[in-house]
Amino acid sequence: MSSLSPAENKARRAKNAWRAAIVSALALFRPGDWLTLLAASVFCVLSFPLAWNSAAAEKAVIRQNGRIFAELNLSRDRRINVPGPLGITAILVEKKRVRVVSDPGMHQYCVRQGWLERAGEIAICAPNEVSLQITGREETYDSLSY
Repeated sequence: MSSLSPAENKARRAKNAWRAAIVSALALFRPGDWLTLLAASVFCVLSFPLAWNSAAAEKAVIRQNGRIFAELNLSRDRRINVPGPLGITAILVEKKRVRVVSDPGMHQYCVRQGWLERAGEIAICAPNEVSLQITGREETYDSLSY
């Protein structure tokens, strides 16, 4: 007589069914299948750094109303105020990174973007028509580039 409840028996049967399904599926694998799986895994691991490689950040480009307002070298710490239709957007450069500190926009999306450190990153303060982008020697590509 079993001391397990009906729910526990059902759970045990389901677990055993899964275990049997996995064992029978693994029995179908041949040495070449394992080699292909290993090669694909190694390829994925080795290609990950290449896919996520970004160029070194060199400068920040600030645009106001679509035109370049300033190009800032990231090696010098500073704060710059950019006028826009709603007011002043404050941008801070510090330790080779840059961020929007304050913006008169309602939702503060560009402020919440935080520190931009890699080439290609961008913060857009749409209501105030101000954008901040990091650039480097090499052009970076993302889904917006295509």
